[in-house]
Amino acid sequence: MKQPELIARQRYLDRALLFRDTDLIKVITGVRRCGKSSLLAMVRDTIESEGDEKRSFVSLNLESGSCQISTQRELYNYFRDRLSPEGKTYIFLDEPQRIEGWQIAVNAMRVDFDCDIYLTGSNAFLLSSELSTYLSGRYVEVKMLPLAMREYLDFCGISFGNSSAALAPNGEIMLFDDLLERYLKFGGMPAIASLSTTQEVHSTYMSSLYDAVVTRDILNHERLQGLSKVTDALLLSRIVDFLSDNVGNQLSMKSIADTLTSAGTKTTNKTVDSYVTALNDAYLFYRASRFDLHGKEILRTNPKQYIVDLGLRAYLGGYRTSDMGRLFENAVYLQLLFQGWRVHVGKLYSSEVDFIAIKDGRVVYIQVTDEMISEGTRQRELKPLKTLRDAHEKIVVVRQGRYEADIDGIRIVTAKDFFLENW
Repeated sequence: MKQPELIARQRYLDRALLFRDTDLIKVITGVRRCGKSSLLAMVRDTIESEGDEKRSFVSLNLESGSCQISTQRELYNYFRDRLSPEGKTYIFLDEPQRIEGWQIAVNAMRVDFDCDIYLTGSNAFLLSSELSTYLSGRYVEVKMLPLAMREYLDFCGISFGNSSAALAPNGEIMLFDDLLERYLKFGGMPAIASLSTTQEVHSTYMSSLYDAVVTRDILNHERLQGLSKVTDALLLSRIVDFLSDNVGNQLSMKSIADTLTSAGTKTTNKTVDSYVTALNDAYLFYRASRFDLHGKEILRTNPKQYIVDLGLRAYLGGYRTSDMGRLFENAVYLQLLFQGWRVHVGKLYSSEVDFIAIKDGRVVYIQVTDEMISEGTRQRELKPLKTLRDAHEKIVVVRQGRYEADIDGIRIVTAKDFFLENW
């Protein structure tokens, strides 16, 4: 399959370059194949284009079959032997966790070399344990996701202005709503973000992605680290299916364990918790905690889980077309993360606000709905927001239909405006 050309993902590029030429190591994290290696290449191209001949650039992908490095000392020596004799050396290191003690080598490079270090990781364990032990306070994280809707359109060569229609590269007229529906089905993995991607191509790619994440990033990691919490491939697969089928639903480890046990896969709350944590650490699912709007505190119970890519959910679910409302909610959640918001689920007594989004002192209460055509649906979506008496912004994001822009101080935002960031 032909790989897409390197298209700048400017938001992530800006974040990666924000701490350029500082002592801080830049760590790009995210699910496998979301574009981390491409971002490293973009960072390198950007700095290299400045034309300073005194600089040196060294890249290494430790997952490449041509890489013969197997120890932390060899890793250190590889970069030491390629340092610039006159200026700064820029180091780009892909997936270093394969090397035992890699973090010791990286810290030594930071201390010993005149360098600027960028690295990638496909598992949160990289930061939670291995890296933080040696580099506490010495790194910044760039959290990367598959393509957001605007990025997806860029990869497809389509740009919308004020109109809801645009021309595709082949001259075909495309409607935003149709492209959003395609995005909700096929997701945003960069390698297959194309108008020519078929379901067969998508399914084949997603199968290999799933195997890579589950086998390499979870089961093999546990084995290599000598851990024993996540070892059952069948149980892990069934938990993935359960979480995927229940995106946007409140969950407890007990409810998952009870459901699986009743279906013939006996397990316990504690085991399920370990497996779900592993899936979160591999960035396959994201946990959205609930926030008590009355008590002003984050609740530990009944969080929601959202899948990292809707194309993966479609693949796991056999490409069924139901549950469009929850797919749309999942997409809104991912868009908020992409824009840099901290996101919680709001709880107010017996009702719920889909999302509380917080960024730079700004708080927005958000309801998400597929449509508000009937009066009953409209009242159901507006009621939780009307109950809130504070002065924070309140919006409803709607996928289908056109509505008045403001209802009793609550802004109604179309899917196009929301995903193209015109709100």
